[in-house]
Amino acid sequence: MSDENTPDDDFQEMLRRLLGGADGASPFGASGIDPEQLKRMGVDPAMLQQMMGALQGAMSGASEGIDWGATRVGALHLANQSSRGIASTQRADLGQAFQLADLWLTEATALDATGETPRVFTRAEWVEQTLAVWQELAEPVATSIADALTGALSAQAPEEMQGMIQGAQRMLRAVGGSLFATQLGQVVGRLSLEVVSGGDVGIPVLPSGMAAILPQNFADLGDGLEIPDDQLALYFAARELAHARLFKHARWLRLGVMSQVTDFARGIHVDTDALEDLATRFDPSHPEELQGALQSGALLPQQTDAQRAALARLEHMLALVEGWVDVVAADATSRVPSLDRIAEVTRRRRAAGGPAEDALAALVGLELRPRRLREAAAMWRAVGDAVGTSARDALWDYPDLVPTPEDIDDPTALIARLEASLRGDSAPRDEMDDALDRLLAEAAGSDDGDDQDETGEGPRPV
Repeated sequence: MSDENTPDDDFQEMLRRLLGGADGASPFGASGIDPEQLKRMGVDPAMLQQMMGALQGAMSGASEGIDWGATRVGALHLANQSSRGIASTQRADLGQAFQLADLWLTEATALDATGETPRVFTRAEWVEQTLAVWQELAEPVATSIADALTGALSAQAPEEMQGMIQGAQRMLRAVGGSLFATQLGQVVGRLSLEVVSGGDVGIPVLPSGMAAILPQNFADLGDGLEIPDDQLALYFAARELAHARLFKHARWLRLGVMSQVTDFARGIHVDTDALEDLATRFDPSHPEELQGALQSGALLPQQTDAQRAALARLEHMLALVEGWVDVVAADATSRVPSLDRIAEVTRRRRAAGGPAEDALAALVGLELRPRRLREAAAMWRAVGDAVGTSARDALWDYPDLVPTPEDIDDPTALIARLEASLRGDSAPRDEMDDALDRLLAEAAGSDDGDDQDETGEGPRPV
């Protein structure tokens, strides 16, 4: 057997030394990075150690796909840092709130109960339940980052190193993927410190029909509001159960929302100029600069037309979902004395988001805040007042029935169609009907012309 190293072996050994020090020791050893110095710089030594560990893992066993293990480890690290156990009294209080809210929802919506027992999650349990969705959301971006990093480093390498670089393509992709996976873990971990319920983020991160509340974050939410906890619990339980009922009933909705998210994500292309500039200074033993670029969104260029169209569709659907949940939850909890204050605080909180949502937007270029939430809620209120809850909620039966952006602008035509349907009358004509008639007339005229002879004097003889 030959003792000569291949270019791939040489390159991996070079990066291993960068990651582990000249003697192969951990950079956190006696001669490595000082944890106290990191703390003074505002860097979490444990998180940096996880990142370095992920990179070392990428060096030792690079695979074709992205290793999302670093995402789980990082997210759970943050989720468990300040996590307290759930007291039996908290479980009992939230359980009672869920039971009462479920009864009240039956009066406020025609959609059936899910039949599933609502859950009370720790932050770590929320991470475990939602991690697959975050990976699905982030994978197209992570792949793009990893591919672009490989291309940028290859472009910057001198001619004599091209063989070495090409021989280590898979490993370089693993480095970029590991950095992104670690960054995603931090974002998901921070989200676990902010979210109050399963439907809090907007997209369906929990399995269909599952409802859940995080007691620790729920307790933090009430600080300073001077609103009784039992009233807050009833409102948020009603919102969460309404969200779960909707996605359980409209089985197409989850796939519809997630497909719009992935359509947006697949359109992301990394700013290669920015990445190539970063690649000239990239040192695998100090990945902080690449981490900062990922955090700030500096590697994601302006959105394309296709992305803007996908984002508009997603924002519209999220506004419809959130607006419907707002109306149904408000109707269900109309007996709650502080309802107006709670609903307004919830809308403002949803519109403003939090630091973790900002971090997610920078990482994947996607904001999950519906801009037209109030307008969508007003439309659902007008429709329900005009035709009742059954006809209103039937609009979720099929994707072709859901209100359009024009319906949000002015629900008059939508209400007229629904009222005519309830009476058994033909629906009032609208611009779409007129446009369809014109197309059919043009098609009929074209067919008549085909039947005439070359002089245009009549049908050709058979």
